[in-house]
Amino acid sequence: MRWSEAAKPVPMQRVAIIAPREALRETLVRLADAGCVEIDRSGGGSRQGERGPAARRLQRLRAEPPRAALSAAPPDLDALEREGHADLLAGEAQLEEHFVSAVRRGNVVALAGWCPAAQVPATAARLVDLGGVLVPLALPRGVDPPTLLRSSGPVHRSFTPLVRTYGTVPYVDVDPTWPAGIAYVVMFGMMFGDAGHGALLLLMALLLRSGRPRRLVQLRAMWPFVAGAGGTSMAFGFAYGEFFGPTKVLPVLWVAPLDHPQRLLTAAVAVGVVLLALAYVAGIVNRWREGGPARALYAISGVAGSALFLGMAGLATGGYLHHTLLTLTGAVIAAGGLVLAASGLFAASGGGVSGAMQTTIQLFDAVVRIFSNTVSFARLAAFGLTHAALGDIVWGGTTALAHAGPGGLIGAAAVFTVGNALAFSLEALVAGVQALRLEFYELFSRVFETWGRPFRPWHVSTQRTEVAP
Repeated sequence: MRWSEAAKPVPMQRVAIIAPREALRETLVRLADAGCVEIDRSGGGSRQGERGPAARRLQRLRAEPPRAALSAAPPDLDALEREGHADLLAGEAQLEEHFVSAVRRGNVVALAGWCPAAQVPATAARLVDLGGVLVPLALPRGVDPPTLLRSSGPVHRSFTPLVRTYGTVPYVDVDPTWPAGIAYVVMFGMMFGDAGHGALLLLMALLLRSGRPRRLVQLRAMWPFVAGAGGTSMAFGFAYGEFFGPTKVLPVLWVAPLDHPQRLLTAAVAVGVVLLALAYVAGIVNRWREGGPARALYAISGVAGSALFLGMAGLATGGYLHHTLLTLTGAVIAAGGLVLAASGLFAASGGGVSGAMQTTIQLFDAVVRIFSNTVSFARLAAFGLTHAALGDIVWGGTTALAHAGPGGLIGAAAVFTVGNALAFSLEALVAGVQALRLEFYELFSRVFETWGRPFRPWHVSTQRTEVAP
C-alpha cells in the first residue's frame, strides 16, 4: 500500500440492503454477524419511535444493559423473557428498530447504510442464497461518509487514542495518527529526559505486553506507546547525561539542562517551530481536500496562515541573528500571509464596515495565537529543567547522607529510592499532560477545522442454541 493511501481513512461505500420480505430477518442476522455494515436508523415507518414486542419484554426484565446476541432462527419472545435471556431480547429489539426503518415496496424491503468498499463483495456474497443483495449507491450530496481509520499494526493502534480523544477525523482529511504519535513521544522524552526513568518505562511496556499485572490487562494494547515514550526518554537522558539524576554514570552528550538552560530553551522553541510547520502542511492538505484550492489558499490554517507563521519566524530569527536580508524576507512573507488571510476573512464576513472590523480582530487574534503557540513550546525546556532539578535534589540528598556513616548509607538508599519514585511518578504525569496539551492546542488546532463522525458497524453475534417455548 502506498503512503498516500495509508494516510487516508478507509474508503467507504454507500449501500442499499435489499431483500424479500420473508427473508429480511435472516438477511439482517447475517449482516449483524458479519459486523461490517452501518445501517441507517431512519426511515418512513409509521411505527417509528414505538417499542416493539422484544423491547417491551426487555424493559420488563429490568436487567443491566446486556451484550446483545441473536438467535439464528426466530425465537419465542415469551420463552426468552421467561428464562431471562436479556441478551437475545436485546438483539431482537435491535432487529425491530431496523424493521421499522425499512422501506417496503410490495414483497421487497430495503435499508440503506455504509460499508467499507473493500468488504462490499464478500458481504454481498453472504446474502445471495437468501435472495438478498447489497447494492452500491452514489454518494448523496452534502453527506460525508463515516470515518474508519486504518489499523496497520500494534504501534498504529496504540497511537490511535491520541487522535480519537481529540475528535473524529473528517472523512476527506488525512489520518494524522502516525505523525501525532511520534510528535507526542518526542515531546514527552524531551521533558522526561532520564535514561534510568526511561528504562523503567520500557520495563513497564514489556510487562503490559506480557499481560501483567492482570488488573491492567485492558491497557495491553498501549505497550508500544509506553515503549516509545520510554525510548525517547532514554535518548534524551543520554543527551542530558541523566541516569536517575545527575549521577555521573553517563557523560553529557549534548547539554546538561541545569548548566545551560538557555540552550535547552532555544532547542525547545526550534522543535516547536518544526512541529508547527508540519501541522501547517497537514492543514493545507486538509483544507484543499475539504474545499479546494481557494479554501487551502485563504484559510488561517492553510497557505495564508503558514505564510504568516513562516514570515514571523523569519522576522524573529533575522532579528536574533542581526541578519538584515532574512528579516526583510520574513517581513515580505508575513505581509503576503496577512493579505491572503485578510482577503479570506473579509469575504467570509460579508464585507462592509462590520466585516472590516471583524477581519481586523481576527487577524490580530491569528498573529497573537501564532506567537503564543510558538512560545508555548518553551514548556518542553521548562519541564525538562524541572525533571533535572528534582533529580539533582534527590542525588544531592543521597550523596550527603552517604558520607554520614553506616546509618547514613541506609538513609541514602531510602532517599534515592523514594525520591526517584516520587520524581518518576510526578514528572511522568506532568510530561504526559503537557505533551497532550501541546498536541491538542498547538498542533491539532491547525490540522483540523471540522469533525467527522465515526463508523459504527452493526455487529451482534449469532447464537445457534435454541430456547424451548
